[in-house]
Amino acid sequence: MVGIILASHGGFAEGIFQSGSMIFGEQENVKAVTLMPNEGPDDVRTKMEEAISSFDNQDEVLFLIDLWGGTPFNQANNLLEQHKDKWAIVAGMNLPMVIEAYASRLSMESAQEIATHIIETAKDGVKIKPEKLQPKETKTATVVVNKGGRPGKFEYVLARIDSRLLHGQVATAWSKTVNPTRIIVVSDNVARDDLRTKMITQAAPAGIKAHVVPIAQMIKLANDDKHFGGQKALLLFENPEDALKAIEGGVPIKTLNIGSMAHSAGKVQPNKVLAFDQNDIDAYKELEKKGISFDVRKVPSDGRENMDNILKKAQEMLKEKR
Repeated sequence: MVGIILASHGGFAEGIFQSGSMIFGEQENVKAVTLMPNEGPDDVRTKMEEAISSFDNQDEVLFLIDLWGGTPFNQANNLLEQHKDKWAIVAGMNLPMVIEAYASRLSMESAQEIATHIIETAKDGVKIKPEKLQPKETKTATVVVNKGGRPGKFEYVLARIDSRLLHGQVATAWSKTVNPTRIIVVSDNVARDDLRTKMITQAAPAGIKAHVVPIAQMIKLANDDKHFGGQKALLLFENPEDALKAIEGGVPIKTLNIGSMAHSAGKVQPNKVLAFDQNDIDAYKELEKKGISFDVRKVPSDGRENMDNILKKAQEMLKEKR
């Protein structure tokens, strides 16, 4: 696996390292190197050498640096001199760049290949609001759409229950893992909310189209065998009740990824990210009866939790609450 060094003036590298872990999961062979106010070039070089020595593969190293020409860049560049055939440096580090580098390590084994690949994602992560301020010469990402030329139905690459719907972990970690062409939020409540719908469609990652549809509409789309051939769908549900309605209506889901369920009045929370009331538990039991399997994890790199144990604990907590 390619080793990655995140290097910066001050604590920026440590902060972006933490942010990347929150979104994409904990990473091996990644180190943050910082230049603090009381340190000099030799201190940074020593930290970089120590970080490299900890990597499993020291032949492939990628430096992501905050600023071209600064001390962290210069020290990385000095180290690069003896490894120009394999190592690489990319300056202008931002969070989209870091996450893309993490995702790229799943399929790319060359630091220089990853360095080339992440540039467009880093650039596309810089956007302006309102949109009219965006420079005209800036290229927008190509949206993959099917114009009806290939008959067939959706391929469902992921179906996830997540009360936050389309957020960082979905837009980056899961999208990079399952490679959808469309992200579809399936919710009657959200479909009636113009503001939430607009925010979701605007939050789509580069090259992916985002939609918000009512449950009945999703059932119709699932049964359309003419217009969606070649399209890979990532479905997002706010709660298990909505997922159950969609599956009962014929949406062909076999596995549900369980990401997060927000706590609210009347719910119990058996772990850090999942909260249940009795309706939630009953919905999961119905889903289980229909042969649906549960993949309980926030991001692809997390270990899978046992849903039966979580539901059992939630039921016990509800009984105690009564």
